[in-house]
Amino acid sequence: MSKIKNLLFDLGGVVIDIERQRCVDSLTALGMTNADEMIGLYRQSGPFLQLEAGALSPAEFCNAMRATMPEGVTDAQIEQAICNFIIDIPTHRLVALRQLREKYGTYVLSNTNPIMFEGVIDKLFRKEGRQMSDYFDGVTVSYRAKHNKPAPEIFEYAISTMGIRPEETLFLDDSQRNLDAAAKFGFATALVPEGGEFMDILKQLNLA
Repeated sequence: MSKIKNLLFDLGGVVIDIERQRCVDSLTALGMTNADEMIGLYRQSGPFLQLEAGALSPAEFCNAMRATMPEGVTDAQIEQAICNFIIDIPTHRLVALRQLREKYGTYVLSNTNPIMFEGVIDKLFRKEGRQMSDYFDGVTVSYRAKHNKPAPEIFEYAISTMGIRPEETLFLDDSQRNLDAAAKFGFATALVPEGGEFMDILKQLNLA
């Protein structure tokens, strides 16, 4: 992989530690009966999927979710339950990203939503007194691209808006389905297994 000039990262399960069950349990505690069906580890469904695809605003999403809950549940309660999907970014990964950026172009391609991204994720990248732009040269998130991985449109959007060449880019994701979709565009791909570290993968590929 000597031709690799760029690293394209998924966020959840690759850079950010997540816990699906914590989100499901939080929504269930609010009285939602089908949270387990709606919240997937790699792909969502229903209003959650629409929120990630930018088809619903946060307010519209909360209204749709509230239709499955008892009366009196607030937007703030729903948003907090959704954000419980996210655990943290270990500091050693932030350090690794800064080191990698000295050698590669570093980019993000992630399925996420404005509640999580603007409410939690953006703040996690400030742990070292920095911001997300200090770690990445470009960021593509599904709710802004109006498409979710593995749809081809989100890869086309990422290539166009971030100006990356797939044949020079390694995409790291925790979903084989997303990697298979990326490979069709010519991206090199690497699966980050559950509990795995992207730096270990890069070292195995002689890229770190």
